[in-house]
Amino acid sequence: MKLTDFEVLTFDCYGTLIDWETGILQALWPLAVKSAESPEHDRILEDFGAEESAQELETPDLNYREILARVHRRLAHRWGLESTPEAAQTFGASVPDWPAFADSVSSLMYLAKYYKLVILSNVDRESFAGSNRRLEVTFDAVYTAEDIGSYKPDKRNFQYMIQHVYDDFGIESDKILHTAQSLFHDHVPAREHGLANAWIDRRYDVDGWGATKAPEHHPEVDFHYNSLADLVVAHQKALRED
Repeated sequence: MKLTDFEVLTFDCYGTLIDWETGILQALWPLAVKSAESPEHDRILEDFGAEESAQELETPDLNYREILARVHRRLAHRWGLESTPEAAQTFGASVPDWPAFADSVSSLMYLAKYYKLVILSNVDRESFAGSNRRLEVTFDAVYTAEDIGSYKPDKRNFQYMIQHVYDDFGIESDKILHTAQSLFHDHVPAREHGLANAWIDRRYDVDGWGATKAPEHHPEVDFHYNSLADLVVAHQKALRED
């Protein structure tokens, strides 16, 4: 299997292209700092991952801005603090402020020359539009939880993506390479749907799972890179070898 075997790269956005952990920490710090013993960064991310996943499972019909607002209230309760409606809504609207990884823009511009680029994200369209401006590339398709009515790792999200890639481009699933950071949200369900996958292991040099829940098992991965820039280098090498 080679990177040049594929026609479509389907991307998770947050954690893969957008540095959501930095964004989450910055947006939650006004709440966390109110605690007599401010939570450590690792705990903030771990608690966020637990509460976000639980909220998405409970209310899959809510858009992501409201999911985040409710997560803010859940975290405040967990930490023994008070969340105001204004603070919760501010956190819910923070996604467009989350920064892109340093290699995302240049890597996407390169990859767009060789693949169709597709987003499969757990956010709403308005939030993603703000992130898209930071990524500076026009994606060939964007499929969000708002469109689908459920949140990854729900199997419906991958079924929707596979069907729409075929409907929109006439490309079968064996030509899709799902490219993502989260094993829990992306790689476990991607493998269950028979998709080839590339793990962008942004947390390769730190312990724990950060803002995502731990996967129930470690799925197989076809390609493993520490950054999107590393995937680009591997693609360039594959071109030379073809």
